[in-house]
Amino acid sequence: GRWPRLTKGLPASPGAAAGKVVFTAEEAEKRSRNGEKVLLVRIETSPDDIGGLHAADGVLTTRCGLTSHAAVVARTMGRPCVAGARELQVDYAARRMTVGDVTVLEGQLVTIDGNTGDVLLGEVPTVTPKLSKAFRTIMEWADEYRTLQVRCNAETPCDAQ
Repeated sequence: GRWPRLTKGLPASPGAAAGKVVFTAEEAEKRSRNGEKVLLVRIETSPDDIGGLHAADGVLTTRCGLTSHAAVVARTMGRPCVAGARELQVDYAARRMTVGDVTVLEGQLVTIDGNTGDVLLGEVPTVTPKLSKAFRTIMEWADEYRTLQVRCNAETPCDAQ
C-alpha cells in the first residue's frame, strides 16, 4: 500500500496517531513543546517516562502486553498505543529502530493504529471523529429518561473536567 506496514504489535489503546519517532521521554517533551507531533518508542515504559507519555501523541513498545505500564497509562490518557511489537529492534544509543532491513531514525514519521496494532511508515492522514446531529438527538432523548448517574475518579485536575 501507500504506507508500508513496518510491523504489527498488540492493539493496546484505541485510536491512531502519526508523529516523529522519539526514543526518550525528554525528547518527546522537548519536541512537543516546539509544536511537533511525536510517537514515543520504548522497549518498555516505566513511571520515569510519564512526562513523555503526556507529551506524545502515541506510544509504541517492543515488549509488554495489554496490561503493561504503557498500555494502561496510554488508555488512561486517551493516547493510542501499540505494545509488544516484538520484531522491532530499538537502539537507544544510535536513536533508531529496525525491522528486518528497514531502519527508522529519530525524527522520521511513523503512524500507529491502536485498534489493529499496525505500525506504518510515514504519516497516514487521520480524521477527528465527529458526532452527528442524529446521535446528539438520540442522546438528548436518553438524557430525558435516564436515572443512572456515573461517577469516576480523576488523577489530575485536567482529568476531572
